Formats: sequence, structure tokens, C-alpha cells
Amino acid sequence: MSKIKKGDQVIVISGASKGLTGRVLAVLRDENRVIVEGVNRVKKHVKAGQTNRGSKTGGIETVEAPIHVSNVMVVDPETKKGTRIGIRTEEVEVNGRTKTMRVRVAKKSGKDL
Repeated sequence: MSKIKKGDQVIVISGASKGLTGRVLAVLRDENRVIVEGVNRVKKHVKAGQTNRGSKTGGIETVEAPIHVSNVMVVDPETKKGTRIGIRTEEVEVNGRTKTMRVRVAKKSGKDL
């Protein structure tokens, strides 16, 4: 089970974007990196092209670049500060059968994520 998932609210704890918060747009597991909305924005030069209607595309765009997963922390829903993540197991009854479910928990407040 991954600690940080797509859609999580995270805060950057080191690097040029330190202190900024944003939502995780994508998790790149093979590279141990995440793309966070509004964080680590870089200029990208896009080759000029043409659409079917004849309008021009391309130019210089600003996009989010991936940052290493160790440089972000999940935001605690209660304190609105960075927190570590733990996993709690629960016994849940579904259709008369008991299943073991794993739930992500904020270490600071104990709230579910």
C-alpha cells in the first residue's frame, strides 16, 4: 500500500517550492516521484502545430514537473500541517463474511485519510 496517493493534499517540506501545498495529480511509482498541482512549475517549449480547424498550437507552456516523494508530506485533515501516515487494520463484515481492511491514518491526529 502506497503512502501517498493521487488526490491527497500534500505540503512540500524541502526544495525550491518548500511550504507550498497542493493536490497530487499523479504518482510515478517507478521513479519514486509525484506531480503536485501548482508546485515545481517549469516552462516547456511545445513544437508548433496546427489543429483540424486551422488554429495554431505550440509555444511556451508552464507545467508541473515531478518532485521526489520524500520531499512531500500528507496534510493532516485536523491540524492542516504535515503528518506521517500509519496503517490500521479493521475487521469489516461484507455479505456475511469478515474481511480485513487496511485504512490509512494520520499519525498526529489519528484521523482517517
